[in-house]
Amino acid sequence: MIKVVRRDREGVSILELSGRLMGGPDSEQVQKGIRDLIAEGRFKVVVDLGQVAWVNSSGLGILIAAFTALREKGGSLKLLNVSKRIEQILAVTKLSTVFESYADEGAVVESFRN
Repeated sequence: MIKVVRRDREGVSILELSGRLMGGPDSEQVQKGIRDLIAEGRFKVVVDLGQVAWVNSSGLGILIAAFTALREKGGSLKLLNVSKRIEQILAVTKLSTVFESYADEGAVVESFRN
């Protein structure tokens, strides 16, 4: 089960995920969160993975779809607090070249100003 908590900081929307990011019914919460942000015209999005224990291929697909949907609107999606385990998955799949990843929330929020 994945839990999604949304908060905003300095014009950037942060989705804090906790649990396991996998496909199936659980993924709907993440997808809905992204759709809601886009509908509100909020295109600067950070996905905080600090409390995510595992990501499978379906979970990666969810992140890629969100990244693509935001980019099509002129926005972007960046990752925060990626664990070593998930970092390895991103490296193996070459997605580390797609997603900007940050360890500090202040730094990722600041990155949207540049």
